Amino acid sequence: MRAPRPIARLLRLTDPRAALESLIETKGVVKTVESGALEYKGAQKGQERYSFAKIPHTLDIPDLIELQKESFNWFITEGLREAFASISPIKDFTGNLILEFGEHSLGEPKYTVEECRERDMTYCAPLRVRVRLITSESGEIKGIPDQEIFMGDLPLMTEKGTFMINGAERVIVSQLVRSPGVYFLQDTDTNGRPIFIATVIPNRGAWIEFETDNGGKNDTSEGTIGVRIDKNRKIIVTTFVRALDKKYETDDALRKTFADPLTGEVPAIIENCLEKDKDIKTREDALKEVYKKLRPGEPENPDNAETLLRNTFFDDKRYDLAAVGRYKVNRKLEKQFALMNYTPSRVEDVRDSHGNVKEKALRHLTKEDMIAVVRHLVEVVNGSQHVDDIDHLGNRRVRSVGELLQNQFRVGLLRLERVVRERMTVQDLETVTPQVLINIRPVVAAIKEFFGSSQLSQFMDQTNSLAELTHKRRLSALGPGGLSRERAGFEVRDVHHSHYGRICPIETPEGPNIGLIGSLATYAKVNKYGFIETPYRIVRKGSVTDDIVYLTADEEDQFRIAQANSVLDAKNKLIEDLVTSRYAEEYIECAPQDVHLMDVSPKQIVSVATALIPFLEHDDANRALMGANMQRQAVPLLVPDPPLVGTGMEHRAAKDSGGVVVAEEPGEVVGVTADRIEVRNAKGLTKNYALLKYTRSNAGTCINQTPIVRKGDHVKKGAIIADGPSSSGGELSLGQNVLVAFMPWEGYNYEDAILISERLVKEDRFTSIHIEEYECEARDTKLGPEEITRDIPNVGEDALQDLDEQGIVRIGAEVRPEDILVGKVTPKGETELTAEERLLRAIFGEKSREVRDTSLKVPHGEKGKVIDVKVFKRDNGDELSPGVNELVRVYVAQKRKILQGDKMAGR
Repeated sequence: MRAPRPIARLLRLTDPRAALESLIETKGVVKTVESGALEYKGAQKGQERYSFAKIPHTLDIPDLIELQKESFNWFITEGLREAFASISPIKDFTGNLILEFGEHSLGEPKYTVEECRERDMTYCAPLRVRVRLITSESGEIKGIPDQEIFMGDLPLMTEKGTFMINGAERVIVSQLVRSPGVYFLQDTDTNGRPIFIATVIPNRGAWIEFETDNGGKNDTSEGTIGVRIDKNRKIIVTTFVRALDKKYETDDALRKTFADPLTGEVPAIIENCLEKDKDIKTREDALKEVYKKLRPGEPENPDNAETLLRNTFFDDKRYDLAAVGRYKVNRKLEKQFALMNYTPSRVEDVRDSHGNVKEKALRHLTKEDMIAVVRHLVEVVNGSQHVDDIDHLGNRRVRSVGELLQNQFRVGLLRLERVVRERMTVQDLETVTPQVLINIRPVVAAIKEFFGSSQLSQFMDQTNSLAELTHKRRLSALGPGGLSRERAGFEVRDVHHSHYGRICPIETPEGPNIGLIGSLATYAKVNKYGFIETPYRIVRKGSVTDDIVYLTADEEDQFRIAQANSVLDAKNKLIEDLVTSRYAEEYIECAPQDVHLMDVSPKQIVSVATALIPFLEHDDANRALMGANMQRQAVPLLVPDPPLVGTGMEHRAAKDSGGVVVAEEPGEVVGVTADRIEVRNAKGLTKNYALLKYTRSNAGTCINQTPIVRKGDHVKKGAIIADGPSSSGGELSLGQNVLVAFMPWEGYNYEDAILISERLVKEDRFTSIHIEEYECEARDTKLGPEEITRDIPNVGEDALQDLDEQGIVRIGAEVRPEDILVGKVTPKGETELTAEERLLRAIFGEKSREVRDTSLKVPHGEKGKVIDVKVFKRDNGDELSPGVNELVRVYVAQKRKILQGDKMAGR
């Protein structure tokens, strides 16, 4: 049933105030927060940070790694369900057997994150799914109804938003890609004349392009429109539309379809198309013509053509716009649908109270969609509609960890589906069970390949807490399905007006990746369709309200938005006669009553790393870029020093990076040691927080957590109770507060050189700890097993003084280059003995046995103190690589003072 012509819908498209109220109604609002001068109160006495900002703090910064956590949570609930539903049910070629997938569940992880780090294992949980096998002849269920099948181990996200894969922490970087939907672009033909192209890009399936052809004339409206399906030969648009449905068969029906509903006028370009395909009179002729272009050389058959069109565009299995594609198509063609008096397809499934699908959303194209695309293209040709900007953030979306994982999982499931189908044909119907049919290897391999070798699965940058946080908030246009460095031009890399409040215009690499890798802005969030939203305060009649609304880039373009520093009176009224505002890509001045929205904070434009630079507004953009990037390279110092001048972001950056320990619930501290904090809650239950002590990070820097609370302290939920690397009193502390003089000093500080006083070196102000890991394996060889021992041939007692009776270095030993860390001997082949050796063998027996020294030694240029030793033995039940009987890991810490050649920088 069709609704009457929705005049309100057309009105909303033209009136910004009506559009804003409609958005507020659908999205809801957030309230502003009250702010005082005290920005942050540290755990230690006297550590308070006061704000001297003239602009009040109106909105708390959202959880900075929400993007990673929310996305992964979506994957393990919705994403997996969607993936299983996409292949279920699997039917064999005869239709006798049907395999259905039901609910999935995740078990408990076998090891904790720390155990996985120690043992070089993956932090994962077993994934199981309910399946049932039905024989369609009798309808009976084979085997046990609803059997649970193990589908492999699924890596889990840690609380810090990372993955522990084979003992190393990895981050899945979010990808910025072109969104599925419909795009209208302008191009030039081979003669340099303008042509217009409408492209419908699905999530998966065939691309369809509607392209104008000038026919050698300069005026596009005198040309025709052709349709290309998957880069095949062009079909005249009227022929294509005739082939879609019987009701579009006649010329009059086509004229009526494309006529202006108000004037009844038929566009000239459509008349030209009708003139060009005048030989085609019926739908059958049109179908034959379409088939001839799509399948040249094959006999023209209308039935085959109809099946081909149906399978290409109107079948959920082969064509999928995804929810985001359907949303974009509906938004773009909203005006056309209103004029056509057509209610567009739903974006999402309608479910009942039990979660069952009551009304399914159409993820494929409809005939009306195609008509609306052609109508819109005609308006673009006539100049009454704009062409799209491909670099606008309304047309680019974020594919974060959950979606990337789901795509990979689906690839594995499709391979599994093929295997199941093949097995169904060869198995005996009487004895077949789900276990026999399902081979989980393709699924396990797809997941493993994604985490191990995908361009977007990266070894976490863990130099300091900020590097860690920035890595999790990174957005990359590279990777599978994205751009490549070589092909990306200047436009894609450039800062776009739609980046405002969404992607930082400052923080990006300086090399060949400039502009292709960015960072999420401070207040930005990613919505369910993957578009980046930023918050704005709502302005009504020149007064700034307490309501805040999150908008995407294309939603914001129709509103006038005042800067965060616009002058307000005590009642939050805009008091300037003309307020500087943004309006799409323009900067304009307008009256207060014409302003629709206002920025929430000056910080909302930039990323976390850039927001840590004080007085950023006085900084040149190029130097700010270097400052933001160089903060990530700061090594954690022995004694961190919180900055004297901060920006108020230090506390949040430290807390959300995951480097510090945060109280999970309120309570009283009942015990504090160097490596443990005990907090008793109101119910009398005690929670133990274990602290990491002198652990090696991915970058070889030292992770050491120190308590900042005392016994008897009361802590609130979310309070920082222990500092991590490069944090002090719960604030990010990357450097030292030193007195700097800007003056020449006999040429020693020419260009980038910095001269420092001896006191800074002596007092260890810039001293850091670095930890190296050395590994020794005892394997089985052809000549016998290797042995870890103190009994090493031709080595004096002085070289063995720091080894224990097993031949492993003791903790606390000072080691220098070529010192033995682990004594190991390897059997060597029998050789002809000289007379002297035979004499020695006769006197001492086994003593001069055939082994050679293969001990693990400290490499050249390395020294330090042994801080930890870990031994893993196959006999003790430890999981080791094939052929390895024993594995010893030695951790050597080195205190490095600042030296000539080290890099120093301000921020």
